[in-house]
Amino acid sequence: MSTLRENLLEELDRRVKDRIMEQTNADLLKKLIINADNDNEAMMIAQLGTSYKRTGLHFDKRLEKMTSDIHYFKMNESLSFHTDDLKPTNKLIIGDNYEALQNLLIQYKGDIDFIYIDPPYGKDSMGDFARTNYQNSITRDNLLSMLFPRLMLAKQLLSGRGVIFCSIDDRNYAYVKCLFDEVFGENNFVGTIIWQSATDNNPRQISIEHEYIICYCHDINNLDKWLIKSEKAKLIEQKYKDLKSKYSDITTIQTKLREWIKANKDDLQGVAHYNNVDEKGVYSNSSNSSNTKPGGYTFDIIHPVTHKPCVKPDFGWRWTEETFLNYEKCGDIEWGRDETTQPHVKKRIETVDEKLKSVYYEDGRIATKLLESIFGVKKIFDNPKPTNLIRRLMEFSTQEDSIVLDFFAGTGTTGQAALELNRTFILCQQNELTATTPCGIAYDVTSKRLKRIMTGECYDHSCDFDWIKKNKPYGGNLDVYEIERVSSCEKTEGETPFDVIDETLYGCQKFKTLKDKIEWVCRNFCNTQKKVEE
Repeated sequence: MSTLRENLLEELDRRVKDRIMEQTNADLLKKLIINADNDNEAMMIAQLGTSYKRTGLHFDKRLEKMTSDIHYFKMNESLSFHTDDLKPTNKLIIGDNYEALQNLLIQYKGDIDFIYIDPPYGKDSMGDFARTNYQNSITRDNLLSMLFPRLMLAKQLLSGRGVIFCSIDDRNYAYVKCLFDEVFGENNFVGTIIWQSATDNNPRQISIEHEYIICYCHDINNLDKWLIKSEKAKLIEQKYKDLKSKYSDITTIQTKLREWIKANKDDLQGVAHYNNVDEKGVYSNSSNSSNTKPGGYTFDIIHPVTHKPCVKPDFGWRWTEETFLNYEKCGDIEWGRDETTQPHVKKRIETVDEKLKSVYYEDGRIATKLLESIFGVKKIFDNPKPTNLIRRLMEFSTQEDSIVLDFFAGTGTTGQAALELNRTFILCQQNELTATTPCGIAYDVTSKRLKRIMTGECYDHSCDFDWIKKNKPYGGNLDVYEIERVSSCEKTEGETPFDVIDETLYGCQKFKTLKDKIEWVCRNFCNTQKKVEE
């Protein structure tokens, strides 16, 4: 055997050791390399395990194959509940999220505005392919192979304005981003958010205190501007309008607004400098001069009080005289008490907007404490995501009529964030068994969390948990589905696919004829027979 082939075989062993490649795939490539006709052919075979033609990223994709089984939704009546039929119905789907996404495409293709996923990563022990178990990890190759077909389905669910956020750690960020580039296109990359989750005191060269959240959209040309008006600024603006409707004297309005701001300073922390009022509205001081030298002024103009010319700054004027006078003419210049005070431009509260920041701090421990207050049990789930984090993403990128989806739902954090913003949600969670969830995560945590925060009590009608003592239940409705399977060849009366599949769970009215039902099932459920090879 040539030295080149020996090196190629060693490289495959290294990739297996680094948990980048599966041992079975490496063994197959080794056989092909050993039996290759020449070294060039051996190199081409080895490239199958080291590169990917578009992104430079390789992972062993699993192919889809057809099976005779049809996967379909079946209502879990005991876990479902309705509190208000005037409100939309949210959904929790228990089962493999690949099969759940296939079924969701029947009703929601192109209808989902917001997807958030937190796939399992970064654990120590090794898992099987596509096992999204939160106790185990999956190899990087398996992580990418598991995500790829699911992202392909998720892309079809996204609306034209839709976005998808994915949490990921340092170790897998580069690889997962390449995967998203492949599925959604590099041109639809919106950005990366660095979530500073805690203070890490571990003795290492670089203290890891953050994770990443990558964001892609369905079509960058359809993406709205993500700007929202500051909630605190809205409060001041509304108070100003209320005072203006009651009083005509500007001095009275100014005095009362300042008194109100002072009395509510805790709620208005960070914007309490909005305490200036004139006949044109509420504004703050905002210097437009980069000159920091004492005596520097924005422009050489006669002060209206002292009639004394301002001193020209060393670095010149920022604006021309014409520009400055136009602002003055519109009443947008705030003059100081005397010639020693630099004039400022009034910044009106109506223009105060917030943007989604690329660096966001949210203490991850808050999420653990929240779960404790809902369940009364410590560490029922490792490393849950904070509700505020997901709500913040949702706040900028959704509207009131948006449907949000999380197909790695975990404890149901995305569902709670959606409830806080009055959004409709769909959650998918495999019922994995762990040491703290003997009946499975979906049964023991996800469904119970939603039941408690939406109705104020658990399924056994108990309400002795701390969260309900400080919060009002969100209300709303929840349909819980299980994923069942039926053979497409089943002919037993009452057990055929046309008998067991309930079209009303897919947004349809009951079909009037069997012929219509058969046509609908054959047209829509073919894709639910696809299975990813393991």
